[in-house]
Amino acid sequence: MRKCLLIPRAAVSVLLLAALPTSDIRSQSVGVTDDFSKINERIQGWVERGYYPGGGLFVAMNRRVLYEKYFGSYTPDSVVFIASAGKWLAAATIMSLVDEGKLLLDDPASKWLPEFKDAKGRATIRQMLSHTSGYPPYQPASEPPDKYQTLTESVQHILMLPPVAATGERFEYGGLAMQVAGRIAELAAKKDWETLFQKRIARPLRMTNTHFTPVDPDEGHSPMLGGGARSTVRDYANFLAMIANNGVFEGRRVLSKRAITEMQADQVGRAAVRRGEFVERVRGRMHNGIYGLGEWREMLDEQGRAVLISSPSWAGAYPWIDKQTGVYGVFLAHVNVEEARRDEFSGFYASPVLAMMVREVLARRSINGNPRKKAIPRSMK
Repeated sequence: MRKCLLIPRAAVSVLLLAALPTSDIRSQSVGVTDDFSKINERIQGWVERGYYPGGGLFVAMNRRVLYEKYFGSYTPDSVVFIASAGKWLAAATIMSLVDEGKLLLDDPASKWLPEFKDAKGRATIRQMLSHTSGYPPYQPASEPPDKYQTLTESVQHILMLPPVAATGERFEYGGLAMQVAGRIAELAAKKDWETLFQKRIARPLRMTNTHFTPVDPDEGHSPMLGGGARSTVRDYANFLAMIANNGVFEGRRVLSKRAITEMQADQVGRAAVRRGEFVERVRGRMHNGIYGLGEWREMLDEQGRAVLISSPSWAGAYPWIDKQTGVYGVFLAHVNVEEARRDEFSGFYASPVLAMMVREVLARRSINGNPRKKAIPRSMK
């Protein structure tokens, strides 16, 4: 299996106090005494063990950059296949159509795709984006992998698959249902998915290196919406800045506040959740409201509102927003499958430790007092 990285070879690059690629942040300040050494050691250890050829970490808080560093062969220009971290981007794209009234989250598949005549036709867009649709989570082993370059072709193959559960009955994390939601979005907007994403999310957020097509043919990068995207650290940081700012980026509204709230709300509802799902495994606690729209709800407050949300991938990418601390961050990497299997290493379950390690950094800050601050230089256009 070839490594799915589109990256130049370079020495280790460290960018402390680097500006976010958003002009919203360029005049802000940043603490320069925060100690990220333990986080560095953790990521460097992953690289030295051969799990990743490199990686990039970006952390910001309250529109201030806390830290940006690159390991191994990675640089700010490294374009990486981000697998399931693309689910968050896909859900945001569809929510932009909901904002305009072109789609309703409770539209059933059959409204837009009348050929869906069985139980799959009753599944709603909301259920497709929250893995409660009853669709098979992945293409069965007896079927060809969903490596298609168009959603039209993908949906034709999904049409033939029987549902695995009644709509809303259980949570089944996967990617096939999102293909159907994406095809519905194409029909509503009268544009192909990549054009739709570029117009509504990528260009407004200056995500110049982020794309869903072409879908990489290697294992683990399909289907398109659920696993096919590629991006850079700074591109994805722009997306997180928008989400963290309730849909606004550089003074321009990209998504409504209502859309952001809907994405972060519990969309699992009464659907059954198996023990040992991602949230229980990485946070050590079980709760049923583990997923919103395209994003995991890792930790909740006493009122059941999500305070830690994320979109991790099997390949190691881990974007997150921590409302408890005001932090958002992204770690991008792409696993070396052979080396990882040797040690039973999983980036999907390992990367989320970074969110807790950043919390520890900030906890030391509060103990030691406010650090000295320094102005961030102007951001890059």
